Amino acid sequence: MDLPLEGITVLEFSQYLSGPSAGLRLADLGARVIKIERPVHGEAGRKLSIKNLWVDDSSLLFHTINRNKESFAADLKNPDDLALVKQLIAKADVLIHNFRPGVMQKIGLDYDAASEINPGLVYAEITGYGKEGPWKEKPGQDLLMQSLTGLTFTTGNATNGPVPFGISIADILCGAQLVQGIIAALIRRSKKKTGALIEVSLMETLLDFQFELLTTYYNSQQQPLRSKTNSGHTLLGAPYGVYKAADGFIALAMMDIAVLAETVECAALQGFTTSQAFAQRDNIKSILADHLHKNTVKHWLQKLQERGLWAMEVLDWEKMTTHDAYRALQMEQVLHAAGKEIITTRCPIRINGQRLVSGKPAPKVGEHNEMLIREMNEVIVNKK
Repeated sequence: MDLPLEGITVLEFSQYLSGPSAGLRLADLGARVIKIERPVHGEAGRKLSIKNLWVDDSSLLFHTINRNKESFAADLKNPDDLALVKQLIAKADVLIHNFRPGVMQKIGLDYDAASEINPGLVYAEITGYGKEGPWKEKPGQDLLMQSLTGLTFTTGNATNGPVPFGISIADILCGAQLVQGIIAALIRRSKKKTGALIEVSLMETLLDFQFELLTTYYNSQQQPLRSKTNSGHTLLGAPYGVYKAADGFIALAMMDIAVLAETVECAALQGFTTSQAFAQRDNIKSILADHLHKNTVKHWLQKLQERGLWAMEVLDWEKMTTHDAYRALQMEQVLHAAGKEIITTRCPIRINGQRLVSGKPAPKVGEHNEMLIREMNEVIVNKK
């Protein structure tokens, strides 16, 4: 199928997760993504393993987030290598980097320098905290970012203390926002023939992620509070949360308290109304938790769903991946690298009903140097 970004070339000066995740999505959508890496060792993410899982000299994580890309190895302190990279910039549509402020400027590849080489370039950068302020030189690391933006006080119960997300949420969300900015800039370029500087930061990303909570705080000056038990959302009343049944867990969304009490036959809840769902949140949840513990997940789900109340079982990955609803999505794809078969997720976007799947594995360091240099030489010859 024809992908929407076919013909677009992206140079990815990125490491770890945020920049590479943006490059991955652009590659999924049809762009040619070329990683610019250090010779021999490549970008630092090659050595970042998850559960000590490796494919070859690079980690499983690197292979999953860098599939469908090419690699050009260059020592950016070497004038000859830098000259080759500048030739690539001259022909590129997009440049991505996620280095600290000032790094690309020292190399001579900051936005001003790159746009002189290629005025139509969409130059997209990720920082930890932006390029101003007292934290601009601090490490932009996911857990640290979750902690200082208050996000860790949105998960878990109030009695737990701060609880981080069990995933690199700042990196992945920031990469997605960078892609949005890049695509918007490419659309503008097609109309106005001009490049753009796109800037996002991990901190701004997580602040935006909490927009409903922060808007509440800005206008009330009151800190949103998690419930003491069965917490699900700091701004929503009971029963919103996760509850333990006799043989597992169920998740309950928004619902009328009186209808809930009647449905699960909980006499202790029948004196409460939905207008008390927030003010009496902890009390209602404690009563409900004690009651739901007495029977099975299947028992409660049947009653709740027959009444049209929003409830689902809480699944672990083993149960989820064997469920027909999961299988219907066909979210898995297979990569082959270093003689190994890697199962990973596909791009979640569908275009004209077709799923976007790419089996091209992550590149070795400098794997495409010869090919790219040959292409550059052909361009020079054709100009002559």
